[in-house]
Amino acid sequence: MTEIQTVKQRFGIIGNSEALNRAIDIAVQVAPTDLSVLITGESGVGKENFPQIIHHYSHRKHGAYIAVNCGAIPEGTIDSELFGHEKGSFTGATTDRKGYFEVADGGTVFLDEVGELPLSTQVRLLRVLETGEFIKVGSSKTQKTNVRVVAATNLNMMQAIRDGRFREDLYYRLNTVPIFVPPLRERKDDIVLLFRKFAADFAEKYNMPPIRLTDSAKTALSNYYWNGNVRQLKNITEQISVIEQKREIDEQTLRIYLPKENTERLPALFSSKHDQQNFSTEREILYQVLFDMKKDMNDLKALVHDIMSGKPIEIAKEEVHYPTTIIDSDDTIITPRKSVELINEKSPTEANHYSENAETYHDEVEYQEVEEQQKPVTLQDMEQQMILKALEKHRGKRKAAAKELQISERTLYRKIKEYGLE
Repeated sequence: MTEIQTVKQRFGIIGNSEALNRAIDIAVQVAPTDLSVLITGESGVGKENFPQIIHHYSHRKHGAYIAVNCGAIPEGTIDSELFGHEKGSFTGATTDRKGYFEVADGGTVFLDEVGELPLSTQVRLLRVLETGEFIKVGSSKTQKTNVRVVAATNLNMMQAIRDGRFREDLYYRLNTVPIFVPPLRERKDDIVLLFRKFAADFAEKYNMPPIRLTDSAKTALSNYYWNGNVRQLKNITEQISVIEQKREIDEQTLRIYLPKENTERLPALFSSKHDQQNFSTEREILYQVLFDMKKDMNDLKALVHDIMSGKPIEIAKEEVHYPTTIIDSDDTIITPRKSVELINEKSPTEANHYSENAETYHDEVEYQEVEEQQKPVTLQDMEQQMILKALEKHRGKRKAAAKELQISERTLYRKIKEYGLE
């Protein structure tokens, strides 16, 4: 542990989290070897410190140390930067140039954002790692180099391999020893320590008293998500140090400088009884809709089963509405109640005439009902009726009708044409 504290002091690393100490310990242990190391972690966590630790504690510490940001070099010149080029090998190559692997012979090359390397360059890098050989751009002569390669990335490398953006063999060659640097939100106890260190540095830089946080502000600072990690914390500390006149920062002032976008990652909570009651009501309505849908589905399944098995289908008998008025022979309009009274007042002969007419009317209605019941109902008839009802309900709007029938608009158009409903 004493050695880890020494490393922290030498390289300005602040924090006491277990994951951070583990990453430093691995870097120190692997440094005396020549194994390739791949450092992973989110952007802004401080991955650039670990290649320096590895180089300083290795037998190459007196050799060259070159850090290369692979994402910042254009694809057309990355091979020339890493491996060099011969004069006249491309437009603008007026002289020979040594690449980083030739210059750093006997030292360490740090490839930051290695996941951004083009596939053609990845092939060249794999050859350097396996055999120590490389060829300059525009040359046919093979050269040897003895370098230690340490790479870093914030990408999900396995996903990049699945997407075909990174070679799997190169990944395993680089990842001989993996080191993971934890994000700042997993180092909550270190956040206030880092803020205090940055505040002191900026106070000295701008010749002003350092800013301090109240207890509530410290809690808010520790619970923040910190999507940009240590880099974001340092920038916010500098902003507050320069802009705020008062040196004690409360929670309200601090939140002015914390972007609101990170609050979207926090879980939504119901903070009042009113919210809980609304949620409960909506849940009950949803359950009721689901139960009704299940019942309708069961009824529909039973109906289809009866149709397929040839069983007779019982159709609800529609209510027959008798005439509400009767017109007498002298063009007098008579209501049903009044007609009964008139029948009672008529002579026996006339009364019998009304009774016979009424019986005849009822006999005709009953005959028609029996005839309708005996008429077979097909699945096509039911389907046609459902389409008609849906179209009437939505006033001929086919898109809405198709949505209610749970079929596509194309299928509805075909059915309308098939049944002649246009």
